[in-house]
Amino acid sequence: MNRKNFFKLDILLLILVLALSFSLSGCGSAGTWNGYSKQSFYFDTICELTIYSLEEGALEEDTEEAFNEACNLIITDAFKEMSEYEKTLSRTIEGSDIDRINKAGGEAVTVSDVTTDVILRGIEYGNISGGVFDITVGKASDLWDFHESLEEGGTEVPSDEALKEASEHIDYTGITVDEDAHTVKLDDPEMMLDLGGIAKGFIADKIALFLREKGVTSGIVNLGGNIEVIGGKSGALDAPEEDQTDFSLGIRDPGDETGGLLGIYPGRDVTIVTSGTYERFIEVDGVKYHHILDPKTGYPVDTDVLQVSVIAGAGHSADCDGLSTACLALGSEEGAKLIQKLAQEANMGPLEAIFVTEDGRIIYTNEDTAFITD
Repeated sequence: MNRKNFFKLDILLLILVLALSFSLSGCGSAGTWNGYSKQSFYFDTICELTIYSLEEGALEEDTEEAFNEACNLIITDAFKEMSEYEKTLSRTIEGSDIDRINKAGGEAVTVSDVTTDVILRGIEYGNISGGVFDITVGKASDLWDFHESLEEGGTEVPSDEALKEASEHIDYTGITVDEDAHTVKLDDPEMMLDLGGIAKGFIADKIALFLREKGVTSGIVNLGGNIEVIGGKSGALDAPEEDQTDFSLGIRDPGDETGGLLGIYPGRDVTIVTSGTYERFIEVDGVKYHHILDPKTGYPVDTDVLQVSVIAGAGHSADCDGLSTACLALGSEEGAKLIQKLAQEANMGPLEAIFVTEDGRIIYTNEDTAFITD
């Protein structure tokens, strides 16, 4: 099977409730400042970067034209960075670090620092989640294709025998990372890495940091629904940071087929990642099979969670990525306990989660959440 997706596709789970420009720049209706925005296609999804303001002194002259020219250069360079990350971390691109590890037959492979960093984060979330998050799920995920429905001639449900065999080669504790030698080794030669549950968040953090280093003081990184915002919303290219307002970030209502919102999260310097069972699935004989797999069986995990959004401080999109998958797999009760435990440790800024269960309940891990519903 030619399984094309690289990262889990949480496309449109998050909708920015902003007058974002899909052209390259300019003021919208009623004088709304839309900043400068460009899109490109990486990680099998549409990625959009938007810049609203730059640090003082970044422009030779305070004009919209100068601002647009500067932002175009910054975003072009950021997209080049994304391309390099994709070439390094995609398991479907021949010659990538992950492709070479998966084909090494259990031999140690020399890789980049980026690759070791992401793999170590994946191992960390395997430990944090008690093993329900496992980046060695690749052999099982290769058996599924959630791109097309069965009615449209898509793939069939894998057999019990094939999934049982694949699940025998899933065990993140069998990854050996030598940071000094920059090597990664899979103890089981048939094991396969799949970084889809954490890499896109890792890259969102890296791109947001890149933009900050280039002088961006207000902006948005949107990697197919993995959202990270820099600062707050700036109303003009030369507006000082103290005049920024909160971004309004909308979380989709999973029960609304028209794409309506569950509510709005106002914030600045935050990241939000959502995972759901309803966006990618196949259905046969009245049974839905979603894309979040149980490492023990290779089948979609049995959970009461329809959707979970994890919110943390900027720079923690990788954490939110791993946690959103882990919480969905753990279920609402254990997932909420995990988020509350990590929030008490206070290592990720304002960490919280919003669960939507199969029976329509909304569960907040933070009773004082800023999330606004109708």
